[in-house]
Amino acid sequence: MKEMKKQSINYTYIVECEDKTLYTGWTNHLEKRMKVHNEGKGAKYTRSRRPVRLVYYECHETKQIAMKREYQIKQMTRQQKQRLIQQFDRNKEGYSKEE
Repeated sequence: MKEMKKQSINYTYIVECEDKTLYTGWTNHLEKRMKVHNEGKGAKYTRSRRPVRLVYYECHETKQIAMKREYQIKQMTRQQKQRLIQQFDRNKEGYSKEE
């Protein structure tokens, strides 16, 4: 009998660092990854720019899709990333108003 593999959610995310720069990454455990970043054990880039604040994320079915999206976002200009974040914020506000 085949073992069932636990389905995990993979995330592509953007954090805003203390110096207002943006860092993009991917993970399969978003809350844990934010904690690691803020403990200074995450990406080398964010270690000296703490604290970081999660400003954007997307959910993906596979690690490969999340990594591909991370690459796409990293190719964007800062202005394009800011538009993505603003759109994400507007969508979150819309959901909270409906509750």
